[in-house]
Amino acid sequence: MQLLRSSRWLLLGLLLSLVPASSYAGVFISVGVAPPVLPVYVQPPCPQPGWMWTPGYWAYGDDGYYWVPGTWVPSPYEGALWTPPYWGWSGGLFVFHTGYWGPHVGYYGGVNYGFGYMGIGFVGGMWRGHDFVYNTAVMHVDNRYIHNTYVDRTIVDRYTVARDSHVAYSGGPGGIRHDPGPEERAAMHEQHVGRTSFQSQHENAAMSDHSSYFNSNHGRPTNVAVARPMAPSRGSFNNAQPRNDHQPSPQPRNFQQSNQGYQNRQAQQTRQAPQNQQRSTAAPRQESRPAPREQSKPEKGHK
Repeated sequence: MQLLRSSRWLLLGLLLSLVPASSYAGVFISVGVAPPVLPVYVQPPCPQPGWMWTPGYWAYGDDGYYWVPGTWVPSPYEGALWTPPYWGWSGGLFVFHTGYWGPHVGYYGGVNYGFGYMGIGFVGGMWRGHDFVYNTAVMHVDNRYIHNTYVDRTIVDRYTVARDSHVAYSGGPGGIRHDPGPEERAAMHEQHVGRTSFQSQHENAAMSDHSSYFNSNHGRPTNVAVARPMAPSRGSFNNAQPRNDHQPSPQPRNFQQSNQGYQNRQAQQTRQAPQNQQRSTAAPRQESRPAPREQSKPEKGHK
């Protein structure tokens, strides 16, 4: 038994030496079964100026893989861009790499999440001073309230790794084949912050919903994408402004405060977005699934 335990720690140490530095914060998860294919869905329109799209992905819990819906979230600071999480292949296991915020989009395995995340970087928009402008060639926005837009279809082809692919992992049997380029490597070593509190609540809401699990939905989740982050207590975003959990990089002003001002101006003019009701169900039952190995890692900036 002691030899088996030592072998497991040795394997874990080997995996940690192989994964990119961008995965060193949070909980280290590896499993022996590949994640399901990415579901096809329609992106809900962006509800407010400056909100960023975070694509849906398969996470792993006690009852196997579960779907975390794509959603729009406020940026934690001006200039911040989201690098989505992804599953990679290392040491004969599928390894989860957490997402993060930074000044540039880093490596996410070449996975084609769509809606600007075509496999390399992000082509769904850009920051221009205090404002984020959206590339409506790949992004859906509410044109009644969002006017900072442009159209660029040529850039989409240049940054697409696997067109029409729904494979959810990089490397390994049947996985996406894409090594990080110079720009992706540089972005991986910039200063990063982890997901915001509302992103964490959003994933927790998905984890607590039995219908989110592949065991239940067989790859067709009920909530594939939502306009606003879900919360475990209500099942959807309640229009409160999220707090800033991280110290932002030096910026002219706090971008979330501008979102608050916009919301106050629009409160009397616009109806509240429909609330997605989270079904209250019992915790998913345990089945014979490979359990993830987890190792708590210190919360540090990605290097």
